Amino acid sequence: MDSLYEKVQSLSQKIEANNIWRQRESFNLIPSESTPSLLVKMCEISDPSGRYAEHKTMKGKEVYFYQGIDFIEEIEDQAKEELSRFFNCSELELRTISGQMANEVVFKGMVRFLNRSRPKGQPMRKMKLVMNNDLNKGGHLSSQPMGALFNFIDESPETDKENVVSFPVQKGNPYKPDIERMGEMLEEHRPELMVFGKSMFIYPEPIKFVSDLVKNWEVRPVIMFDMAHVLGLYGAFQTPLEEGADLITGSTHKTFFGPQRGLVAGNFPKGSRLRKLWLSIKSRTFPGSTSNHHLGTLLGLLMAAYEMNEFKEEFQTQVRSNAKAFARALKDKGVSVEGDESDGFTETHQVLIRIDQYGNGMDIARRLEDNNIVTNYQALPDDETFLEPSGIRMGTQEMTRFGMTEKDFDVLSGYIADVVINNRSAKEEVKKFRQNFLKMHYCLPQKVAVPIAAHIVESIFPYSDFGAMFAENLTKNL
Repeated sequence: MDSLYEKVQSLSQKIEANNIWRQRESFNLIPSESTPSLLVKMCEISDPSGRYAEHKTMKGKEVYFYQGIDFIEEIEDQAKEELSRFFNCSELELRTISGQMANEVVFKGMVRFLNRSRPKGQPMRKMKLVMNNDLNKGGHLSSQPMGALFNFIDESPETDKENVVSFPVQKGNPYKPDIERMGEMLEEHRPELMVFGKSMFIYPEPIKFVSDLVKNWEVRPVIMFDMAHVLGLYGAFQTPLEEGADLITGSTHKTFFGPQRGLVAGNFPKGSRLRKLWLSIKSRTFPGSTSNHHLGTLLGLLMAAYEMNEFKEEFQTQVRSNAKAFARALKDKGVSVEGDESDGFTETHQVLIRIDQYGNGMDIARRLEDNNIVTNYQALPDDETFLEPSGIRMGTQEMTRFGMTEKDFDVLSGYIADVVINNRSAKEEVKKFRQNFLKMHYCLPQKVAVPIAAHIVESIFPYSDFGAMFAENLTKNL
């Protein structure tokens, strides 16, 4: 027991130190992360986190294979209802536990869909050709052959490489698509699937252009939009399901308020051309890719959807306004900002800066981290290798939830410029500045949320006095 105690004590001290640094002393600007609200976190540790709720549609009825899950069935239905309202869609698959898995089940579903009429005895074929965003120009890893697309796409006998064709980009701005050339390439290649969406993501995708172009084809491609990075900006940034996309996928913890999960959404009423594709996606989710789909985070997703539907417009407006202000402020302080200045450099939460004149991106990102500014080094479109990145990728979404506005990002840009350009230490100043942003916004206020959280915690541990003690300590300072 002494050995166990020592290990537990050592680990708990490290956990506490990391929590304090990430939540109270540093600015998190990584564009693929966010801190969930207190109530979302309470959902994550509640009783469902240790349970199973496998279910499958059989003969038109949803059949659950475990008992004691009436509550979870209700939660999943409510989560679908809330998220259907957010996306204005009719179908949702919420059992994927990451954006990567969401993409994978779509690719699996595509293969099954394309083989629905194959002759008996013939092996299943893969997708013949897919178009997507080049990884080196911001494409999402999970949409690449080295990611979730692996094993679902044919190889070319001429090149021995997968039949994946990248979308063309403008010569003067590699972050924007070359629409004219894209139209030509579509006619030339006739892909079965088009995957839009990026991880280095500052401008809209040409969904409507492509949808209008292919709508009268006898066999048109399935249009998919991986919205992992911009899911929480749905509506303000783009509304791809209204623009002509068939499917959207994404992770629920970047710009969306949720825990780490994934989802697939679309509109596939009975009788529609792609209804069988949707049924294939559902079957490839379970039993194809999941068993336990992390029910605690499913509960947290519902809580996050409540918050997002309540504060959607206000949050989205502030995030994007902050990003433009942040980019402008960095530019004014001598930092090279990627994107079109006439467009305000960005239309999302992301801001991209070029720092190769001051050193390797990895080294600059470490320097910023040492000064309590947590960012993400990034290979820019003209970089030869990810090992020598010339960029830094940042996002405004998390710190917007902690109350930062345009003027605050102006101040923060000054610290970043000092660290990057002048190699000046600003650690203590940054730590002091962070003390102004410790309160979570776009959720229930603390005085209302904390008593609710205390009751939840007390109910989790009924076999000891811990729950009551924790609840008392949680509420004593209100």
